[in-house]
Amino acid sequence: MDKHAITETIIALEKSAMEAWFKGDPTPFLELYSKDFTYFDPSLEWRLDGWDKIKGLYESMRGKISADKFEMINPVVQLTDKMAVLTYNLHIHYGEELWEENFTEVYRLEENKEWRIIHSHISPTKPSID
Repeated sequence: MDKHAITETIIALEKSAMEAWFKGDPTPFLELYSKDFTYFDPSLEWRLDGWDKIKGLYESMRGKISADKFEMINPVVQLTDKMAVLTYNLHIHYGEELWEENFTEVYRLEENKEWRIIHSHISPTKPSID
């Protein structure tokens, strides 16, 4: 297993999908998600289970998401033979505004030797705790 090559692949997959996302196109992320995908997002009350549910959510957002620029800060990939966990801070720039999120993506190496995301967890970097 070439850990460096896998790390580069995982980060490139994520960056490419994120570039499309901030142009309003969720397709690259949908293509990366496994059929048994699960998702935690601070905008949702409960975990979202399954590819069909995330597809429904993302299709409702198609064309509505945009940002001037984004940065993946300090991405780290932790690996086993068939799993990879990518964590990073995401900085999203909207004009003069900055939104910061923590991202965790769990990738699994599928039978066809392609990496698929089986779980995503997003949280605000600095949540307001009352």
